[in-house]
Amino acid sequence: MKTSIIQTLACCLLLLSACSEQINSPEEIAAYPPIYPDYIGVTIPRNIAPLNFNMETDDCERMDIRIFANNRELYHQQGKIMDIPVKQWQKILEEANHCDSLMITVQAKEDGKWKNYRSFPVYLSNYPVDYGLVYRKIAPGYEVYSKMGIYQRDLSSFEETALVENTLVKGMCVNCHTFNQTNPEQFSLHIRGDHGATYLKRGTDTEYLNTKTDQTLASCVYPYWHPDGSYIAYSTNNTRQSFHVNSEERIEVIDLASDIVVYHPESHRLLHCDLLEGDEYFETYPAFSPDGKTLYFCQASVQEIPAGYKEIRYNLCSIAFEPDAGTFGNKIDTLILADTLSKSITFPRPSYDGKYILFTMADYGNFPIWHKEADLGLLDLTTNQFRMLSEVNSNDTESFHNWTKNSRWFVFSSRRDDGLYTRLYLASVDDDGQVSKPFMLPQRDPKTFYDRDIYSYNVPDFTDRPIDFERRIFEKKIVSDERIQVKSAKK
Repeated sequence: MKTSIIQTLACCLLLLSACSEQINSPEEIAAYPPIYPDYIGVTIPRNIAPLNFNMETDDCERMDIRIFANNRELYHQQGKIMDIPVKQWQKILEEANHCDSLMITVQAKEDGKWKNYRSFPVYLSNYPVDYGLVYRKIAPGYEVYSKMGIYQRDLSSFEETALVENTLVKGMCVNCHTFNQTNPEQFSLHIRGDHGATYLKRGTDTEYLNTKTDQTLASCVYPYWHPDGSYIAYSTNNTRQSFHVNSEERIEVIDLASDIVVYHPESHRLLHCDLLEGDEYFETYPAFSPDGKTLYFCQASVQEIPAGYKEIRYNLCSIAFEPDAGTFGNKIDTLILADTLSKSITFPRPSYDGKYILFTMADYGNFPIWHKEADLGLLDLTTNQFRMLSEVNSNDTESFHNWTKNSRWFVFSSRRDDGLYTRLYLASVDDDGQVSKPFMLPQRDPKTFYDRDIYSYNVPDFTDRPIDFERRIFEKKIVSDERIQVKSAKK
């Protein structure tokens, strides 16, 4: 018996040694390895999925990868890709518990010869990221529904599950999903098509709403929860989609009119404010402050459409809100006068600690998804100063974004990878407001995954736990005529 065990162990050791190729006198390369995705010098949370990567070139025959912490080797692997099992990766991060970084060495074999690249750091943050991300996946053109869906991803692993796909009901479009500060127990989802509705979840209660009234332009979209869950801010938009014939921008989404309303779920009523409605301005993309006493939004002067669509530029504004009475202030404050800079601000997202507002800035318009010049900016609410985030911006589109519950991380979508598809990136914010180099959402075999993936990632939002979503009940309710008609409180 003992001899059998020894023989088995010897065979295992022989197999392991056969799998690891001996490297003798590799060529020394002073540069960092050209890896995909680029994880060199990024900062990551300790509960993120493994940072698997490939070499950018297909000429790589094999890699030799070693991971160190405090000069102690924690992991060694050879293969075509860095493919660390989730449990092994978690063990590496546990063993590096008292370290502020990992050091990774990469040797690559090309044309039968080995190259030894410069070791690179991956910095470890003590601030965790939330449980997961929820996003819509859609064909990059947005012109037609095709196949799309809302999916949730466990950020500590590679597990992705579908919440709802439009194949569930013919002709259905799902969009405008949001949670109350990452809490999936307060969840809003908009459905377009023949069975249109707004799905609203509050704890154990779920409702299917018709939010179009004779006092509003259209159904409610672009939701944002009040922090105590008693209200949801929406915009109502009369929207048109147009297409560029010869332009990298491809698609333009233009509002012919837009207003902001606040929904009170308990009474099923929409609260109106004259300052947020009217014919002189477009108002869109509302967002409540973390204390619930301010409503941020974007506002632009009305222009003639289509001739003046490039003159539509949105400023970042705010108005007071009194949650106890459900009333608005009597004046609008402008936080960033973007139109004087010949710029337009969209997607304001306040950090939940009340320190910042993250936004997208483009040359014009309210839908910068295809604007190559669109970048992220950060407004410091303690100084009322803003800056563009050179740490995360690229030469292509940066667009929609959201914060983690602890306000230490944000996710954003970007076309920097290939100029066509939006991919998701995460970055951290330190105590001094400095933003780290972003890293792409990890995948098991990233190069193969993204080469084969035909969908863009759209409207990402964090969730602090898995979402309990009954698809069959949802399907039954959506195809029925059962809707709660929202009423207008406007006199």
